[in-house]
Amino acid sequence: MAGHSKWAQIKRQKAANDAKRGQLYTKLGREITVAARDGGGDPETNFRLRLAVQRAKDANMPADTIERAVKRGSGELEDAARLEDINYEGYGPGGAALFIEALTDNRNRTVAELRNVLTRGGGNLGEAGSVAWMFDTRGQIIIELSDGDPDEAMLEAIEFGAEDVQEEDGTLVVITLIEQLEAVRRGMEESGYPVESAELTRVPKTMSEPETAKAAQAMRLIESVEDLDDVQKVYTNLELTDEMMVAYSS
Repeated sequence: MAGHSKWAQIKRQKAANDAKRGQLYTKLGREITVAARDGGGDPETNFRLRLAVQRAKDANMPADTIERAVKRGSGELEDAARLEDINYEGYGPGGAALFIEALTDNRNRTVAELRNVLTRGGGNLGEAGSVAWMFDTRGQIIIELSDGDPDEAMLEAIEFGAEDVQEEDGTLVVITLIEQLEAVRRGMEESGYPVESAELTRVPKTMSEPETAKAAQAMRLIESVEDLDDVQKVYTNLELTDEMMVAYSS
């Protein structure tokens, strides 16, 4: 899981920017609607909805907006568009694997936009199953450590059932098995740690480390893919180094 904490920080920073321009709220609203539609409108009995609502709250999404998204999904409000889950797999510059989760009301539009962005960014779409095997589905908890001992926080997370814990510049990235996510989140919160987010993620089994220029190009491509309206999340096995981060920033 080396490098996963750096990616978690990038996602966190980007989410803050997205929230300012409303894009993140749109994507979170879609996720809530689909989760409520497929599993019912009660977060207590619908695990996917519970996570989606919690992510929305973590992003400071207004409560009435969350409520409307739940009602839209559960049929209490008219749903203008039939959204469906669809995953895409592909590769970025240097061979980095890309697993892309989308919610769309028009598959043809989504795949056309995605193929265009990937091609222009030096990547390509792959066949179904081409990269999915490279990732494990896990729970991920992000904790901002403003003070306190990182080592102590890491030990506590492990005691609560975490599978892996990484610390990067004051941010704790806690990885759990899916069924342990809620217990670890609750345990850390009750111990006084400020949990910024708790959600499902895809953790790469092995990492790819292309040359610095290719890695920076891949990072810019991933950002472009994430900016597509229909794309919810992008996962990659790209290993990040300090040199790559400098090249990406410049």
